[in-house]
Amino acid sequence: MAADPRLARAVDPRRTATPPQPPPPPPPTQSEQKSLGGHDGIDDGNPGSEPRKEDESFKLRFCTVCASNNNRSMEAHLRLSLAEYPVLSFGTGSLVRLPGPSITQPNVYSFNSTSYQSMYQELEAKDPRLYHANGILSMLERNRSVKWGPERWQDWPVGMPRLSEFQQGKGSKGAEGGIVDVVITCEERCWDAVVDNLIERGSPLNRPVHVINVDIKDNHEEALVGGKAILDLADSLNEAANEERIEGDSKASFDERVPELLAEWQERWPQLPALWTLGWF
Repeated sequence: MAADPRLARAVDPRRTATPPQPPPPPPPTQSEQKSLGGHDGIDDGNPGSEPRKEDESFKLRFCTVCASNNNRSMEAHLRLSLAEYPVLSFGTGSLVRLPGPSITQPNVYSFNSTSYQSMYQELEAKDPRLYHANGILSMLERNRSVKWGPERWQDWPVGMPRLSEFQQGKGSKGAEGGIVDVVITCEERCWDAVVDNLIERGSPLNRPVHVINVDIKDNHEEALVGGKAILDLADSLNEAANEERIEGDSKASFDERVPELLAEWQERWPQLPALWTLGWF
C-alpha cells in the first residue's frame, strides 16, 4: 500500500524544533587584538604577525661633508648616528689639515689611510698641553669613537657596498649599500666641490640626491651648534618623507617639498645660511 505523502509532513514536532544556538564567542583579549596583522589591525591571514612598521622605522640616509672630515662633518655625523639615521661623512680637501703650533705649521695627513687613533697618538706625543688646550685631542677622541678615519668625497665609489672594517662605524647600518638620499655640506666651497664632482661623475646610477649646504664656521663651538641644526633639518626632511610613504608612493612630491622645508628650517636657524640643489649620482 502506497504511503500517503501528506503523512510525511506530519513529523514528530520535537524533530522540527529549532536547535539551541551556541553561545557567542568571548570577545578577543587585548593581546589577541594586538596579534592581528594588516594596516589597521584586521586579520590578514597571519595571526602571529606584527602590525606593519616599515613607515615608522623608515629613515633617510645622510652624508655630511666638510673640508677635512674632522670637525664639523664629524659632529653632525655623531648627532645623526645617535638619532639612528644611516650616515656617512667625508672631506673634500686634498689632504687632512689640523691646526699646529702656528698657522703656517699645520699637521697634515692623508685621507683614507690615516686613522683618528694614529693622529691622536701622534699629537699627544708631540705636545699634549697644546693639543689639549686647543681642543684637537678632544675632537679626535670623539672622532675615533665614531669611525676609523677621515674619508675623501672625491674617492668615494658611490653605490659600492661598504663592508670593510675601515668603512664601519656609528651610523653605518643602513648605509652599507653606498648610497645616500641627502648630502649636507658645512661650507660653501665644500658644497661647490660636491656639486662639481657629481657633474664630473656623469650620474652613472641616474639617482637623485639633495645637496644642501649649512654654512658653519670651523671651530668647536660653532660645530656643536651646527650639529644640532643639521639634526633638526634631518628630522624635518625625514618626517616629510615618511608622510609621503604613508600617503602613497610619491617620492617626487617629497623632492618638490625640500626647498619649502629648507626655507622653514632657515627661519629657525637664521644664523646658518643655507644652499640647496638637486644632484644626481
